[in-house]
Amino acid sequence: MTRDNPASQEDSGIWTLPNIISVIRLAGVPVFLWLVIATDHNLLVLGVLMVSGVTDWLDGYLARRLNQYSRFGEILDPVADRLYILAVVIGLWYRDIIPWWIALALPARDIFLWCLVPFLRTRGYSALPVHFLGKAATFSLLYAFPLLFVGDGEGTFARMALVFGWAFAIWGLALYWWAGLLYAWQVRQLLRDPGLRAPAM
Repeated sequence: MTRDNPASQEDSGIWTLPNIISVIRLAGVPVFLWLVIATDHNLLVLGVLMVSGVTDWLDGYLARRLNQYSRFGEILDPVADRLYILAVVIGLWYRDIIPWWIALALPARDIFLWCLVPFLRTRGYSALPVHFLGKAATFSLLYAFPLLFVGDGEGTFARMALVFGWAFAIWGLALYWWAGLLYAWQVRQLLRDPGLRAPAM
């Protein structure tokens, strides 16, 4: 989760506990892809996903609790989230659990936002504050992915997991793009009014 960044808060440096947790989560991305593509260890796949979800919450909680804000962490945390989402989408598509258009729709949103970064830099910003919709979208997707993996099995539990997984996935995808369009609107407002500050939503 993105850490709070009050104007009076000092940068705590790179090697803070929240940043170390984010680095560990980031290191799990290639491990996850290897487990999905090269092995049949579905329990380990789910375990990596669960660890990713817990550490995504934990690093933000510790950053606030320990008052360890860092600009590096402010960038690292959402990058780790995006790479996990991309890795899981690739894994779900590879296993034929989701259709190709969903596998394209999620990274397409991030590519769309990356294209806005040069415009942000003209106003002195490297990124916009993460707002509630973006957090809700990431939350929904991080719940959807393990449920969809569980749903790729047999039995009543798998069928229930598939239903709930698709419910979270549809809401997550919709919120993911809605948040992206709000980011684009914020960029448009910043470009139209040079004196406008990016709102934290």
